[in-house]
Amino acid sequence: MTRFPRLFPRPLRLRLGAAAALVLGLAGVAQGQSTAFAPQGSPGPDTMALKGLEIVRRTSAFVGPDVPDATKRYAGNNLACTDCHLQAGTQRFALPLYGLRDLFPHYNARTGDAISLADRVNACFTRSLNGKAMPEDAPEMKALVAYLDYLSTGMSNGKIPPDQGAGHISWLTRPADPKRGEPIYAATCAMCHGKKGEGIRWSAVVKDRGYMIPPLWGKDSFNDGAGMARLITMANFVHSNMPHGTDYWSPNLKVDEAWDVAAYVLSQPRPKKKGLDKDFPDLLLKPVDVPYGPYADEFSEEEHKFGPFGPIARRIVALKNEARLKARQKEIQELQNAQRQQQQQQAPQDLTPQPGAAQQPTGLQ
Repeated sequence: MTRFPRLFPRPLRLRLGAAAALVLGLAGVAQGQSTAFAPQGSPGPDTMALKGLEIVRRTSAFVGPDVPDATKRYAGNNLACTDCHLQAGTQRFALPLYGLRDLFPHYNARTGDAISLADRVNACFTRSLNGKAMPEDAPEMKALVAYLDYLSTGMSNGKIPPDQGAGHISWLTRPADPKRGEPIYAATCAMCHGKKGEGIRWSAVVKDRGYMIPPLWGKDSFNDGAGMARLITMANFVHSNMPHGTDYWSPNLKVDEAWDVAAYVLSQPRPKKKGLDKDFPDLLLKPVDVPYGPYADEFSEEEHKFGPFGPIARRIVALKNEARLKARQKEIQELQNAQRQQQQQQAPQDLTPQPGAAQQPTGLQ
């Protein structure tokens, strides 16, 4: 580990050393280790994609809450895209960004509508970066989309890469336990992320430089509507990527440890996003670990937050089957009604005079 002068307190020296090891490790991976994806070609020294790469790496320096130009303050915290999308979105099973270009537009269950790639970027800005949406014609948005486009160079159109997401660890049959996770955090995570989850800033003076190690909770972290605020995402991310030096193929934590330490992190305070009750208009499409209601099932918010998720998933399957059955029955009823109506319209009219009915003159009388 890199050693720092004794003018720093020992705990801070250890954390800075770990952070330096992280930076050096990422540089090594970028030079060709198998955990990283290497796009074909180069973005070039003066292209829009290169600017997008810089924004991914140093988001707060371009659009953070402390940039001099107030009109550019789209991010509400000082996180960077690469804090969640490791190695600027090129690390496998670390929420990578490659291969996304041809997946958009597509239907998004959270909005209940089709979204564009720019819409998906703005979801990160309003949730993970706890800020506001960026206009699609903003130079920074164009640069980010250009970088994402570059990362998809040479990839199969419309096919999700097998190493997308953060992994697929097995679900627990019990709730994930923040109390069990607390000592795991203290032993494994606190050296870099801090005892209070505060992270390490690049500079205590220049605020828009962001973080060397990101905060995991508190006012400068992601809000409760972010994807990382969902336990399945967080636990898989931790298992596949944490602590530093870990990758999907050589995890450091056991599966149950990853669940519990993720539960501990997500049990801590973080910013609240307004309007979350409008997410997922079709509640049957709401993922089982979304930590806020309303829900289609009868399970509590606490159960949706920490699990176990198996019973919830089975209940959702049953509710979907019930909904399909009702929809089919309604369809059959409507078809039968239409057939009866058609038969009535096609039936021959009875022209036989009814008893007592007045006879019409024939002209022969």
